Amino acid sequence: MRNLVLIGMPGTGKSTIGGTLALRLRRPLVDTDRLLAKAAGKPLPAILAEEGLDAFLEREGGVGAHLRCERCVIATGGSMVLSEAAMENLRKDSLVIWLDTELGELERRIRRHADRGIAAAPGATVRQIEAQRRPYYEKYADLHVQGGGKIAEVAERILQTLRTQHPDYL
Repeated sequence: MRNLVLIGMPGTGKSTIGGTLALRLRRPLVDTDRLLAKAAGKPLPAILAEEGLDAFLEREGGVGAHLRCERCVIATGGSMVLSEAAMENLRKDSLVIWLDTELGELERRIRRHADRGIAAAPGATVRQIEAQRRPYYEKYADLHVQGGGKIAEVAERILQTLRTQHPDYL
């Protein structure tokens, strides 16, 4: 399958950077947040508000656990790493890339898009969410890439790493 799977906190740019990578590598982009919203027939914030966190995480994990594609760039939702079944499926013959962005930058980005719907307990801070998820990002990542900066710069960092360390994924 030779997929590239992007994981990381909300606001790291997984979908945007994934789109750039997909274009540069001439591969399809699969955005699991879009798949989840389409399957539910409503946007992510509505799923969270109407069905609750546990149902959201179950739906998201199901998307990841059943996803099948070849030579795709897959942008996951930030909480996908909380589903072991999803991550085990996504890791099959794929390279998992953790986009890690500084906490202050994440807070600024998330504040700008406060309506995006983040799968977390009500009132949880970005710092608390990041602390909970960091061990999972560390566990599943094959590559750890700094996600701050311009989209093209981050995409180029990933491509350069692939060229030197994992050319079979190009």
